[in-house]
Amino acid sequence: MQKLRVESFAVSVDGFGAGPNQSLENPLGVGGENLHQWFFPTKTFQQKVLGKSGGTIGVDNEIAENGFKNIGAWILGRNMFSPYRGSHNVDWKGWWGDNPPYHVPVFILTNHKRESIEMEGGTTFHFVTDGINAVLEKAFDSANEKDVRIGGGASVIRQYLNAKLIDELHIAVSPILLGSGENLFLNTDLLSLGYKCTEHISTEKAIHLVIKKSINT
Repeated sequence: MQKLRVESFAVSVDGFGAGPNQSLENPLGVGGENLHQWFFPTKTFQQKVLGKSGGTIGVDNEIAENGFKNIGAWILGRNMFSPYRGSHNVDWKGWWGDNPPYHVPVFILTNHKRESIEMEGGTTFHFVTDGINAVLEKAFDSANEKDVRIGGGASVIRQYLNAKLIDELHIAVSPILLGSGENLFLNTDLLSLGYKCTEHISTEKAIHLVIKKSINT
């Protein structure tokens, strides 16, 4: 059965998945890059995201690598695709250059229509304005029976959590405080929604938690 998964989503100790004041200059918000110090050095990030050789191996890398396995489509919030608000900047094609690291269909949850963008390497960005259920249906249909991964941001993940649609959520808690920004669990009662923490692993730069939906939910 296909699953809806969140993988390698980094949060601060105080629960923020991005810093304040996200912009072209600060795509992860002020201080947000510090959330990902466990991920940036890994072989998975260096090779899959940057297209470079090298990178660290070990537990952090194994967890990051597992997040790419059996993924047939992605879902992103508008802010994960672009720093611009309101109507789309038609010249903007994402943060990742001509060959983004997805290599499968990517569905952007947005309020503004835009034609799909076909990129190099198998990535096609589709812009969906019909809400989270329509996005998920399109993603599952396009995933060739594989799982769908939500890349973020925090608001999109919250919407799917509150709708009880996420099957597995992996968060990496980084040992920093941000104070403000995008709070992942704002007004979200995971326990009442039927979720439970099933795994936890500590590394030098993060505490990795796996949260799963109860079978009976």
